[in-house]
Amino acid sequence: MRTRRLILLGAAAWCAPAPAPVLPAVAAALRIARRLPGNRGVALTFDDGPHPEGTPAVLEALGGVKATFFLVGEQVVRWPDLVARIGAAGHEIALHGYRHRLLLRRTPSALARDLDRAIAVIQEAGGGTPTCYRPPYGVFSSGALALARRRGLFPLLWSRWGRDWERGATPAEIARRLTRDLSAGDVLLLHDADHYSSPGSWRATAAALPAVIEAVANRGLPFEGIVQTT
Repeated sequence: MRTRRLILLGAAAWCAPAPAPVLPAVAAALRIARRLPGNRGVALTFDDGPHPEGTPAVLEALGGVKATFFLVGEQVVRWPDLVARIGAAGHEIALHGYRHRLLLRRTPSALARDLDRAIAVIQEAGGGTPTCYRPPYGVFSSGALALARRRGLFPLLWSRWGRDWERGATPAEIARRLTRDLSAGDVLLLHDADHYSSPGSWRATAAALPAVIEAVANRGLPFEGIVQTT
């Protein structure tokens, strides 16, 4: 009975950070950022790329607006030229791991290898060394959170999401979800790829960006990078 209790306690501790994307109190207790430090401006972030069609479409829609792209190593290997294109456009490159897999099922040693591999391929593609990390699905394990911090990576989730990965999400819905009650310090989550979501979902994302950019501008909020504010 005692052994079973210890196993359950260990599992609970391992999974403790998992609800942070949907429970701000959990994120706050574990010091996982959901907003920009100092509540300065708004950060526009994109997960799951690069993508041969989605990333160029998003870059075009952004124009001169600064964003942060959380790249997946296995996709960087397929389209390394897009990494340099993101950087050349003035955007920040951050880390989303090498494999897009739930961290709760991965050991610290496996995750360490995953992070090393992802950072190496991003560097080889000309994306520099990422300093900000968002795990797949936004779900940390306690071991993953500790490892990221030991590596000097800034763990970042988001405060608002467009749910643009959903089948049937429209540009208007995505923009409304992101910008309703928008405030300084918000971190906005979108996706420039459909590798792990509904096929073609990036089209609605790119189409939503003009309305998102206009709404942020109308509130007098600047677009901020992550690195400059951490």
